[in-house]
Amino acid sequence: MDSDLTNIRNIGIVAHIDAGKTTTTERILFYTGKIHKHGDVHDGNTTTDFMVQERERGITIQSAAITCEWKGRQINIIDTPGHVDFTMEVERSLRVLDGAVCVFCAVGGVQPQSETVWRQADRYGVPRLAFVNKMDRMGADFARVVGELRTKLKAQACPIVLPIGKEENFKGIVDLVSMKGIIYDEASEGKNFSEIEIPAELKDEAELARAELVEKIADLDEGVMEAFLEKGDLANDELVPAIRRQTVAGRFVPVLCGTSLKDKGVQPLLDAVIDYLPSPSERPPVKAKDLKSGEETTRRQDPGELLTSLVFKIATDPYVGKLFFVRVYGGVLKKGMNAFNPRTKKRERIMKIVRLFADDQIETDELKAGDIGAIVGLKECTTGDTLCSEMKPCYLERIQAPQPVMFMAIEPKSSADKEKLVESMKALAAEDPTCQVREDEETGQTILSGMGELHLEILVDRLKREFKCAANTGKPMVSYLETVTKASETAFMFDRELGGKRHAAGLVIKIEPLERGKGRQVELSREFRNAVNSHVIEECVRQGLDDGIATGVLARYPMTDLKVVAEKAEIVDPEVSDEVAFRSAAMMGFREAAEKAAPEFLEPIMKLEITTPPESVGEILGDLNSRRGTVLNMDMRGDMQIVSARVPMAQMFGYATAIRSLTKGRAGYSMEPDQFELAPNNVKEEILSK
Repeated sequence: MDSDLTNIRNIGIVAHIDAGKTTTTERILFYTGKIHKHGDVHDGNTTTDFMVQERERGITIQSAAITCEWKGRQINIIDTPGHVDFTMEVERSLRVLDGAVCVFCAVGGVQPQSETVWRQADRYGVPRLAFVNKMDRMGADFARVVGELRTKLKAQACPIVLPIGKEENFKGIVDLVSMKGIIYDEASEGKNFSEIEIPAELKDEAELARAELVEKIADLDEGVMEAFLEKGDLANDELVPAIRRQTVAGRFVPVLCGTSLKDKGVQPLLDAVIDYLPSPSERPPVKAKDLKSGEETTRRQDPGELLTSLVFKIATDPYVGKLFFVRVYGGVLKKGMNAFNPRTKKRERIMKIVRLFADDQIETDELKAGDIGAIVGLKECTTGDTLCSEMKPCYLERIQAPQPVMFMAIEPKSSADKEKLVESMKALAAEDPTCQVREDEETGQTILSGMGELHLEILVDRLKREFKCAANTGKPMVSYLETVTKASETAFMFDRELGGKRHAAGLVIKIEPLERGKGRQVELSREFRNAVNSHVIEECVRQGLDDGIATGVLARYPMTDLKVVAEKAEIVDPEVSDEVAFRSAAMMGFREAAEKAAPEFLEPIMKLEITTPPESVGEILGDLNSRRGTVLNMDMRGDMQIVSARVPMAQMFGYATAIRSLTKGRAGYSMEPDQFELAPNNVKEEILSK
């Protein structure tokens, strides 16, 4: 593998469901010589969709990592899911990648999940290329998709190719940089292609598009502005580096097109990955916090730096056990060395390192800065942990998982399987932070939470097939949250005899609401810390407050969007004011303070996009109104009407059947979580009456 960072590209393939990510990845592996026969999603034999559930359903569920080479450069690819229930897979992949290829359907254009992955890439500052796929489909419109990239995503998007032919007659592209045409040979599955002069009917359009590209780059890049003003054009050796500079800076998005399924346009996409997306050395130094001082620091992406790496994903392999996917930012991770985990403050022995080829692994001795691979056999690592040098320990920002929006009760088929089921669900939760498992204290039921009906269905299927653990499940239900709507403060004294020993401690706890989406913050004041003067007690109080937040006060739903501060501590006597007393005081005191802070329910609101024939719009709008939906906008896409709306998730059960019935099967929809909002009083009363 290449040791020169400039020759490495770490990219993700991201998109809305069914835009063609996995097919594009498959063709990339085919043209780079990694596989000798490409598979197809509908045949269930692609390289990166290797899970049984993926092949049965024809969708990507888990992100898969794979390495290939193109023109002497090493490309590490992560193929990500497009379905909204698995958005966490995209989130943690983009967190560790240096660039992304965003795939768009030439017919569907910018769809809801496309917007979500684009925002995720914005959040991590990931430079992007856009690839407009399915150019051979009826209704394909390259210019419209480019327009949507600019209007819907506010991207500085500009074509660097034009299509030759339309819909079923699509046969190649015009390269606007070299100003040559490329025609693909279908008999060789696109491996062979020929360069031609630009067809006469496209000459004027190509010259206009080339002029627009050069002008846009000159506007953005001062380095070539002077040459542009002098000549009105740029030579290729000026244009390519300028496109690269602006793409790496995140100010420009080159747009390509093709049809992966029909083997056209993928090689120019690979060239663009090499020419325009950044190597690890071109990315900014990674931000970290010094473990000892808590101050912000940075680590350069350089093998000569101290070790800094992030465990971004955990997967269970039937042969080797747990695989810990890791991105190395600084230094070298070597087999046999010790790496320090700042969360546990313990060393982890690196017993085995592998490079990934979907579900295959190739053992290696080291991973250097810029590499993505996996470690086998770590003891106490979780998703988001940092592995670093013990000489100067630091920790990287953890990956934030979205709140689950749905849950179901789950129980073993027999009492003998109870322990096995609990352990299996713990393994799933360790792999997937959006899978959460808890026990309902009132009913004693085990509750499995996830991001939607499909997510829960896949989790239960994996329990049965991978973990050989059959279970009975209840019907999926909406996962509400609780919050507070005003500030409160309470002084709570816990004083009880437990097991023949007195435990007593006092706390002053303050609660205040936060803005929507801010999550939960737990703080210990300086006055409290000075009073207890014990890290053990501090940790117990944190755990007690976390327990209180996790179980809520209205109906045992977890709480969010609140800040909790342990302001003061009262030590009755060192003998009785122990860990048990403080943890109990924290949990019970939190509940008392939260009850005084006007608690309310939050319900998940979904963003819905419906594609329907215009004649069915009336029925669609009437149905949305009955579901407490709010229409955001309506526009035409070809001869179909697009309705965008926001609807409470509780109202969306069985919607697939309802919309088929309303439109005689002619409408389709996609849905993704938007945010949690305060539930109206009638919903609150309904929840409390259950």
